[in-house]
Amino acid sequence: MKYDIIVIGSGPGGYVAAIRASQLGKKVAIVEKAELGGVCLNWGCIPTKALLKSAQVYTYCKNAAHYGVGIEGEVTPDWEKIVARSRTVAETMSKGVAFLMKKNNIDVINGFGRIAAQGKVDVDGTIYEADAIILATGAHPRQMPFMEVDGKHVITSKQALVMERLPQSMVVVGSGAIGSEFACLFAQLGVKVTVVEYMPQMMPLEDEEVAKTMERSFRKLRATVLTSTTVKNVTVADDMCHIEIEGKKGAETLTAEVVLSAVGIKSNIENIGLEELGIAIERDKVLVDNHYKTSIDGIYAIGDIVAGPALAHVASAEAIHCVEHICGLEPNAVDYSTIPSCVFTSPEVASVGITEQQARDKGIEYKVGRFPFTASGKATAAGDRDGFVKLIFDADDKLIGAHMVGATVTEMLGEPTLAKALGTTAHTLARTIHSHPTMHEGIMEAAEAAMGAAIHL
Repeated sequence: MKYDIIVIGSGPGGYVAAIRASQLGKKVAIVEKAELGGVCLNWGCIPTKALLKSAQVYTYCKNAAHYGVGIEGEVTPDWEKIVARSRTVAETMSKGVAFLMKKNNIDVINGFGRIAAQGKVDVDGTIYEADAIILATGAHPRQMPFMEVDGKHVITSKQALVMERLPQSMVVVGSGAIGSEFACLFAQLGVKVTVVEYMPQMMPLEDEEVAKTMERSFRKLRATVLTSTTVKNVTVADDMCHIEIEGKKGAETLTAEVVLSAVGIKSNIENIGLEELGIAIERDKVLVDNHYKTSIDGIYAIGDIVAGPALAHVASAEAIHCVEHICGLEPNAVDYSTIPSCVFTSPEVASVGITEQQARDKGIEYKVGRFPFTASGKATAAGDRDGFVKLIFDADDKLIGAHMVGATVTEMLGEPTLAKALGTTAHTLARTIHSHPTMHEGIMEAAEAAMGAAIHL
């Protein structure tokens, strides 16, 4: 069968590409070997957030007396039911993607797709033709030779989502978004958690002040954070993991029931026909131009398999640009300097733009406005006063970075992201009326602080 566009992979890059292509009048098919929605909806973003919500509810119940609410008896997490709810949420979202495919008249081809030749896709032996092929095959957890994943003692994020029981102890290797979220989750549920991070600060991509705040928050959860620490080897004996590390105190061995490997991801580019066609690759990324075209005409690549932040919303933005270019439109380029980033720990972390250290490294003249949530009426009323808003402005008073820690800050990130995209100034943010009492007021207050006109500090 002949299509205008075939998309391989149905994650946030793939299914968005398919829908946009259909909206533009193209005959489209999408190829998926597993569940519709890809890793994000089924084994990543969505089910993880469902687990974290359960942990948050459990934490509120444990602290109900603080809010004047009495609960009789012991409050305990039921891990089996928590996992079951998470899987139901994931299945619901996957069914939603299936509905969208049907609604937009997109053919779903189940199976493993690979490029057979220019304009041809092989799905488990059946050949389909297309004028354009979009690769959106995503990524999988990276594995390290000194930390062999066995699915029981040494696990990845996927296995962490469906563990049969809560372990007594866990070592999380890596403190990026995935590692930090799972470390927070299991610590909230009572697991003794140790986070091992190779870099000098946890959450290495975040602003230094954010990282320090999160280290304190993890200590409140009775989780241990070891930075500037290398994992040398992991062995299993007597049903326990023995983790050889080297850090600030020298060499030592940790023991835990489970080791969660969160050391990054690797692109899914194996066995999809790239080498046979001579499609250019650098390391494990497909090389593309500004419109996501590969080195072969008619073949495009988006999402985790190309250079750039491996985030669902980035893949979706690339998908829309790619498809609109294929269809003859002139879309604006994806602005990689204004990519919002969220970490759904407790408290949450949200950021966009450059950090203060990056501003210094680039020699940018800047000023900073901060607002602590200890001064926020809404945060105080909610009992969630940890964290702050930190805004960075350049010499022209334009917002170039925003970094926030606190309850619900991931929901607040849209405003500074739009402000940065529009070149908004501190004066405009400070004089934009924000509703009271809200956490969002922190953005206005931080902008006022940058102007030297803080009211509540």
